Amino acid sequence: MYRNMVLSRRLEETISKIYFEGKTPVFNMANGPIPGEMHLSNGQEPVAVGVCAHLTAEDIVTATHRPHHQAIAKGVDLDAMVAEIFGKATGLSGGRGGHMHLFDPKVNFACSGIIAQGLGPAVGAALSRKLRGLPGVAVAFLGDGAANQGAFHEAMNLAAVWKLPFVCVIEDNSWGISVPKSASTAVARNDVRAAAYGIPGHYVAGNDPLAIYEVAGEAIARARAGAGPTLIECETYRLAGHFMGDAEGYRPKGEKEALFAADPIPKMRARLLAEFGFSEDELVAAEGAAADRVAAAIRFARDSADPRPEDALTAVFA
Repeated sequence: MYRNMVLSRRLEETISKIYFEGKTPVFNMANGPIPGEMHLSNGQEPVAVGVCAHLTAEDIVTATHRPHHQAIAKGVDLDAMVAEIFGKATGLSGGRGGHMHLFDPKVNFACSGIIAQGLGPAVGAALSRKLRGLPGVAVAFLGDGAANQGAFHEAMNLAAVWKLPFVCVIEDNSWGISVPKSASTAVARNDVRAAAYGIPGHYVAGNDPLAIYEVAGEAIARARAGAGPTLIECETYRLAGHFMGDAEGYRPKGEKEALFAADPIPKMRARLLAEFGFSEDELVAAEGAAADRVAAAIRFARDSADPRPEDALTAVFA
């Protein structure tokens, strides 16, 4: 779990530097080696690793427009993932999708830039597993703002009616773009909404990967046993803006400083040393390995060929 947290953070720190190449002095998101919008998940790593530590390649994950931590925790091929972010032919989808549309069928991972879009496919995947008698649990990650979409309620209702092997994980970072949760959501915690569907609801405070791991383990085991879905909301922190270039003028004064003081990676590191008997050398080695792995993936992406213009109409439904 710590390795994946560090790997995700290192990747995003590197991407945040490369992203602005060619986009200055006048910002144009189409320019540079990484075109398009960029949404970083730094600070939200505990949710991904705490849940995905229980999953295998046969389990299904759908994620959001902020997907890097979840893709890494699910085991998505890092070279192909970074190449996709760079829009290269060696990417997961040949450079067609970019960072908000990562798709790796080898580990059953997909994400989308459409808010709450992953819920329907995840519930459908869970239904297919149940009808066909196949193993596998479907997990849909979404933001707290997505819990106000109609797709959320429809998916949760059907998953509950059919007792599907499905887990809904809401990453509550307190913001829907620039709108605070308190201004958009009638309840302070979305786990209470589980009662409307007659299923268990859990809230995990503190952005704690080990606490998330425990709650997610129970929910996933329950789904595997045929007992139906669970709704989990996890308190987490969005250390960056909604997207790269976000001025974040909507943040209350002092909020970001407080969040960085509670950064989950240094906290996890301290616990590994104090509570779990890991040595400084072991952690330094893991951190170095993450840096090397990211550097190799970046080199692979930069060195990869651009998509051929004549392939623009391939893999397109007509």
